[in-house]
Amino acid sequence: MSETPRTAPPQLYAHPFSSYCQKVLIALYENDTPFEWRLLSGDDPATQEELASRWPLRRFPMLVDAGRTVVEASIIIEHLQIHHPGPVRLLPADPAAALEVRTMDRFFDNYIATPQQKFVFDALRPAAERDPRGVREAGEMLDTAYAWLDRSLAGRTWAAGDAFSLADCAAAPALFYADWTRRIDPTFANVIAYRKRLLARPSFARAVDEARPYRAWFPLGAPDRD
Repeated sequence: MSETPRTAPPQLYAHPFSSYCQKVLIALYENDTPFEWRLLSGDDPATQEELASRWPLRRFPMLVDAGRTVVEASIIIEHLQIHHPGPVRLLPADPAAALEVRTMDRFFDNYIATPQQKFVFDALRPAAERDPRGVREAGEMLDTAYAWLDRSLAGRTWAAGDAFSLADCAAAPALFYADWTRRIDPTFANVIAYRKRLLARPSFARAVDEARPYRAWFPLGAPDRD
């Protein structure tokens, strides 16, 4: 009797210090989903070329699963739920509840991660090419987002209610780096407590630990905490 051929685990093209890669790693670790690391590193141009050949925009993370290329962190997580389901359901079956999760996912990507990255990318530019107005506007957006989130989290354990979800996968690295970039005001007690809960979640704690060797790369200077 011949053995049933085993399906190769999906390959994740990623770097552990990237916030959007951490977002996918949290989902993988939540369900102990087997996967193969394809570490994107300047020391390995071949892997970089593999990424570019499948996704010319060269943005990561990228998942290759059974020959299929899946891009964008939120889509990768939904793909994992469909094709590699586990005990932790990161997107609810109920359409209304799923819509709330997706709304919060978009909030963290667009209004926490995006303005936070404006600070980082600006710091990487030559001094003559920096955009102080854009950085100021990004800071104002972060402050507004923190205030809205603080109200939204009242009475909630996780971003979209009582269950850990895709929204929390997005929130964890976004708030982690945002607080490094523009410290969350102490008056936003709900946000600060939520960030602590995320850091205590084993899946995110693992992602944070894997990224520790790269903290010197943070152009604004990584604080001696977290």
